[in-house]
Amino acid sequence: MSAKAISEQTGKELLYKHICTTAAVQNRFRYANVTAETDWERLVQDHPWLLTERLVVKPDQLIKRRGKLGLVGVNLDLEGVKEWLKPRLMKDTMVGKAKGILKNFLIEPFVAHKQEEEFYVCIYATREGDYMLFHHEGGVDVGDVDSKALKLLVGVDEKISADTLKSQLLTHAPAEKKEMLTSFLVGLFNLYEDLYFTYLEINPLVVTKDGVYVLDMAAKIDATADYLCKAKWGDVEFPPPFGREAYPEEAYIADLDAKSGASLKLTLLNPRGRIWTMVAGGGASVVYSDTICDLGGVNELANYGEYSGAPSEQQTYDYAKTILSLMTREKHPDGKVLIIGGSIANFTNVAATFKGIVRAIKDYQNPLKEHEVTIFVRRGGPNYQEGLRVMGEVGKTTGIPIHVFGTETHMTAIVGMALGHRPIATQPRVAAHTANFLLNTSGGTTTPASSRSASFSEVKTVAENSSAQKTCHCFHEYIFLPFLHLLFLFVLLSLTSVAKSTTLFSDHTKAIVWGMQTRAVQGMLDFDYVCSRQEPSVAAMVYPFTGDHKQKFYWGHKEILLPVFKNMADAMKKHPEVDVLISFASLRSAYDSTIETMQYAQIRTIAIIAEGIPEALTRKIIKMAEEKGVTIIGPATVGGIKPGCFKIGNTGGMLDNILASKLYRPGSVAYVSRSGGMSNELNNIISRTTDGVYEGVAIGGDRYPGSVFMDHVWRYQDTPGVKMIVVLGEIGGNEEYRICKGIKEGRITKPVVCWCIGTCATLFSSEVQFGHAGACANQESETAVAKNKALEEAGAFVPKSFDELGDVIKTVYDNLVAKGVIVPAKELPPPTVPMDYSWARELGLIRKPASFMTSICDERGQELIYAGMPITEVFKSEIGLGGTLGLLWFQRRLPRYACQFIEMCLMVTADHGPAVSGAHNTIVCARAGKDLISSLTSGLLTIGDRFGGALDAAAKQFSKAFDSGMLPMEFVNKMKKDGKLIMGIGHRVKSINNPDMRVQILKDFVKQHFPATQLLDYALEVEKITTSKKPNLILNVDGFIGVAFVDLLRNCGGFTRDEADEFVEIGALNGIFVLGRSMGFIGHYLDQKRLKQGLYRHPWDDISYVLPEHMTM
Repeated sequence: MSAKAISEQTGKELLYKHICTTAAVQNRFRYANVTAETDWERLVQDHPWLLTERLVVKPDQLIKRRGKLGLVGVNLDLEGVKEWLKPRLMKDTMVGKAKGILKNFLIEPFVAHKQEEEFYVCIYATREGDYMLFHHEGGVDVGDVDSKALKLLVGVDEKISADTLKSQLLTHAPAEKKEMLTSFLVGLFNLYEDLYFTYLEINPLVVTKDGVYVLDMAAKIDATADYLCKAKWGDVEFPPPFGREAYPEEAYIADLDAKSGASLKLTLLNPRGRIWTMVAGGGASVVYSDTICDLGGVNELANYGEYSGAPSEQQTYDYAKTILSLMTREKHPDGKVLIIGGSIANFTNVAATFKGIVRAIKDYQNPLKEHEVTIFVRRGGPNYQEGLRVMGEVGKTTGIPIHVFGTETHMTAIVGMALGHRPIATQPRVAAHTANFLLNTSGGTTTPASSRSASFSEVKTVAENSSAQKTCHCFHEYIFLPFLHLLFLFVLLSLTSVAKSTTLFSDHTKAIVWGMQTRAVQGMLDFDYVCSRQEPSVAAMVYPFTGDHKQKFYWGHKEILLPVFKNMADAMKKHPEVDVLISFASLRSAYDSTIETMQYAQIRTIAIIAEGIPEALTRKIIKMAEEKGVTIIGPATVGGIKPGCFKIGNTGGMLDNILASKLYRPGSVAYVSRSGGMSNELNNIISRTTDGVYEGVAIGGDRYPGSVFMDHVWRYQDTPGVKMIVVLGEIGGNEEYRICKGIKEGRITKPVVCWCIGTCATLFSSEVQFGHAGACANQESETAVAKNKALEEAGAFVPKSFDELGDVIKTVYDNLVAKGVIVPAKELPPPTVPMDYSWARELGLIRKPASFMTSICDERGQELIYAGMPITEVFKSEIGLGGTLGLLWFQRRLPRYACQFIEMCLMVTADHGPAVSGAHNTIVCARAGKDLISSLTSGLLTIGDRFGGALDAAAKQFSKAFDSGMLPMEFVNKMKKDGKLIMGIGHRVKSINNPDMRVQILKDFVKQHFPATQLLDYALEVEKITTSKKPNLILNVDGFIGVAFVDLLRNCGGFTRDEADEFVEIGALNGIFVLGRSMGFIGHYLDQKRLKQGLYRHPWDDISYVLPEHMTM
């Protein structure tokens, strides 16, 4: 939702902080908040004026007309306020149909004033601009301000002027107060604009000789503008409407939604209800709520919510478990039902999202059975067959009654089944996977001949062959007309240069896609191919975050390259044939990229996919589009589709749905919808009840869509191939009344089937914001019930419910066929398209050996996993760096002492001064100006048997001797006889008389904590023999770590003997030295950079130059 109500306290705080006016605004920040937990002594300390002034107290919970309801205490002292609160604070109260608890109150100074000093002011947003209403008589008895108040429309991108305000709004205001009112109202309007308010009402606004007092205030702000206004807004809280409590689960889902690119919504209506929903899609969620209420379930409907936008498995799991947790807290005598519904998805992988729901059902299977929950599932879209199969299987394995249905079942039919109004249908057998009929059996690689390019009832005309008629073509047709006619033509062409085209798309339409949306582009190309287009509809892509390059796609069987441009100017210049732009820009960049696009006259249609663009910015886009004659589809849309010609992005879903809904060729029915998901459902319904879709557009769910219903209804009326029109409206706005007017005036002559969703809203006791930002009625005429009634009275075909929409469409269509208006044509099979390898693999149709295998880490889910252990558990268990290394290197959770030993090894091997070869190389490299990675690598490359790499060799030599039963003396003698060094024995500086304290520290720890040290003991016996010959032939740190690690692997209980030996063999122990010494090398690199050491050159006097004699002569 975009426009969200804020508390009176929040609204006044924003006003007091940011208003810029010469009028003296009194009582700034003088308000105190009171709840049941309020400490009155502390409150008085914070607000000492509470003891000295007369006071006003009122609830601050989005309650309208508080004065008339007796919910305002006036002219009280502090004790009077306390007495006034006693019978009200934390008490149930009825406000209209809503019953709620009064729990939040606002105390302000009482302002003594006269009635004639009260005024009314309100600013609210509309599509064409912002209206300011002003009435010279304000207060509780202001009455019908819409008819009384003077109105001033400030158009989009226009500024309010003091003179205009005085002349149009303040004509009845007292002369002595006009200047103060003017300054305040101008400042108020500028504040309204700057802080992205959508509604701001002050009643009364009191103006005295001392200044301006804002007594009562109600406001809404555009929550989507948070990224623009965060610095000024601060952390704004949006309270729930009165009568509905704010539940922590709602806040949890809202937090998930804020962190996700998907949409996750949850509103609790009646936590004790028996009917629960988990619906995919903003439009579909409203339709399911409507149907439940239509069938008498309003009092048992527990929640409203939706998930959409391809949430991940983990996000769906979190959403599902929240709902299952809520519904299994309290038993219902009749048991409970869970409706997992949705329309046909455009791009969401149904099976993937169902995995999260299945996980949640398995986790809650016992509570679900205990509460006698029955689950009904209906879904369609990519891979829905697999999703339904998995859902059906979990029902069988858990014993929970789960009934699953696909696209063959009407979307809301499961509601009637769940509520006992219709028998539970026999579940038809569905295909095991999606798109199993898409593979090309002909083996050809050329584009197949068109199966059918025209509608069943249309004779193709020249005008329909192009998205916009070419000027030279028109001139050629009229060149022999008299001069006057010719002059008229030029005038007409000049006028229509900014007029919107009746035909948006044809089979020659070319588009540019903004954003690296390769999946959507490939879907468009596949649609083009199956529609027998001669060329791809996508000419190029624009992506500002990379340089110009080519991107590979498939055209049928062939691979083709599409250009990707860094900037739009280059794309437009290279592709003048393009007249459509499809924008996948984010909500933050969609405005700028759209404004830039409209600078190019060749673009006639722009589809804006992004949801959450601030309404003020959307209105600026609409204004510019009107001026330039550009048709905007969206924002917050999936797009639109013209079967046989063109589709926008992901519209229509994947190819299996394109074929099932016969979208590869035109039919006779055109539709317009707000919802993208419901548009795909309309494709399904229309294909099953008529000869198919001619064109369909989803205008988007925002309050101000770029194009409105009538923009497209007029086009359909003027398009010969369209024989009937379907409109799926919804609660909010007045656009459907324009359809009523068009029908009544005879301007719309084709049959119109129309249904407005959101009829349930009038049955709820408190306001519910549905999934679409625009789905909110601000007055009675905007309710779905009122609009459906008006449409029926105007002559549109209106079903009794969405359940009957398909039946009404079929009746109207059959009537047109009977009259001969539509002549059904023979159905021809569509051309075939090969399935993408990645999708075939996801469906389980093929298998291929993986290029890589890994068993230590998995980053694909919601949480990083180390060897089966979630990263949160890694930290909770406090296993440290040693334990983490154990997981990643050895795939074991090692004992605590083992983790400590690993960490000690890393510490003692971290560094051994700058003189050793590795550190020396690192320093030389750093001083040569190389980067960190190069310098570190230079040092690491010196590690080997002679430096630092003796851990593995020592472990192998000592292990082999010990395991073969050699005595220590025999081992020493054999190595001497073979002329080999004993790895891990010997040190340049340390000796038996000058022991290495690193070894001593490790030895003490190992002896104290290791369960057994056979190999270490053996090595120490060898050390006794070698040091008796030469005191520096000690067991050095490499050798000690090597043998001690073997003892650890063999005796900690986590490894078999073969596994322990394998880790030694593959070089795991040398990894300890490499990891530890890397810390030291990095330290040396940073040290040299910090000391700003110059290029190193080795001194001559430290080099012995030994050259052949003949070279020195």
